[in-house]
Amino acid sequence: MGLCIGIDLGTSGCRVIAIDERADVVSTLTRPLPDSVSSAKGEQQQNPQDWWQAVTGLLQETVAKIGNKPVDAIAVDGTSSTLLLTDHQGTPLTPALMYNDSRSRDSLELLKQIAPEGSPVLSASSSLAKLLHLSRKLQTEHYYALHQADWIVGRLTGNYRISDENNALKMGYDPISRQWPEWVNSHDIDTNCLPQVHPCSTSVAKLSKEAAQATSLKSGITVVAGTTDSNAACLATGANEIGDAVTSLGSTLVLKILSDKPIFDSRYGIYSHRLGDRWLVGGASNSGGAVLRHYFRPNELPGLTAAMQLDRLTGLNYYPLVSAGERFPINDPDLAPRLSPRPESDSIFFQAILEGIAKIEQQGYQRLQELGAPSPKRVFSIGGGAVNEPWRQMREQRLEVPVLSAVQQEAAYGAALLALNRV
Repeated sequence: MGLCIGIDLGTSGCRVIAIDERADVVSTLTRPLPDSVSSAKGEQQQNPQDWWQAVTGLLQETVAKIGNKPVDAIAVDGTSSTLLLTDHQGTPLTPALMYNDSRSRDSLELLKQIAPEGSPVLSASSSLAKLLHLSRKLQTEHYYALHQADWIVGRLTGNYRISDENNALKMGYDPISRQWPEWVNSHDIDTNCLPQVHPCSTSVAKLSKEAAQATSLKSGITVVAGTTDSNAACLATGANEIGDAVTSLGSTLVLKILSDKPIFDSRYGIYSHRLGDRWLVGGASNSGGAVLRHYFRPNELPGLTAAMQLDRLTGLNYYPLVSAGERFPINDPDLAPRLSPRPESDSIFFQAILEGIAKIEQQGYQRLQELGAPSPKRVFSIGGGAVNEPWRQMREQRLEVPVLSAVQQEAAYGAALLALNRV
């Protein structure tokens, strides 16, 4: 059996990982991407040609690195809701509006009229909102709407009609019935531009001769339906059983858990991605590492971590936020940060913030259980905070289940697993 390749496109860089049939990493390579062009109006965009340049360069380097080892399959993940419009040959007609671009707020009123309450499309940054916004500015009626991963798959295969169930979620695709819902057939939405949606890890096409020439790979390699970058990172951890949970300890606190049924609740920003017959249910708090960066310099963190005393909790009952507003596990847009009283000791203040975030994590999994998700059996930690061993122990004591630092957390590795386990 040959190698499988995962391609991850993030906000600031591209990574390509090759694994063998035992899922062992054979090659890992990365390249930075040019910074997004941004504005004070909430606009964030990139040039999709920069993605392709990074992908082809990394695949050429990968081929040189792995030598004569054959490659069997490739899967791609990309940032959720990053969207561009192309002509029918895949040539971009617009810039790519990034996942956090909110200029499409002008589409929200229409979406509120046609989309069901609680739909993931009801956000200024959803891919359907971006589709409506961008299509108004086109001079042609013939175009395709493609997510970041979709466009790269199109460049690899020559087929620009392919998407996956996870990326298509915020374009309005119904992962329960596995089809585009009737309400999408609005007179304001040209359904001819929508992609054909495939389950993640499904073999969908072959590497074209043109892409083979550009990447130094052999034509005919199987290309597999991928996923979003956050889902790929969860898959990379080894979470594969109902009740396996993943906590991302980055700038924000993101919780996901494998469930046997989907959960959607717009009050808390909770939605579910389909992975075969299982569901990855998630919610995100505004608390997280951004609070630590607000109060401490990065070079202070190792010393503050070493000073933590797990046998002497501070009991300060903080709710750490950088600014007012929370959605999950508490839905309160006016919720104020609770970070007082502040002790004189920075180490105690630091520990109290971590205690507060750990409590929010516990409340988050409780909230998911209240809404029908399973209780966590084990929790994998990813993100910058995952390396903090005292914090891991603190969280394990509070959650009362094993909390594990994920050996793998690169999204490209998760994409490679989709290619390896293709159907």
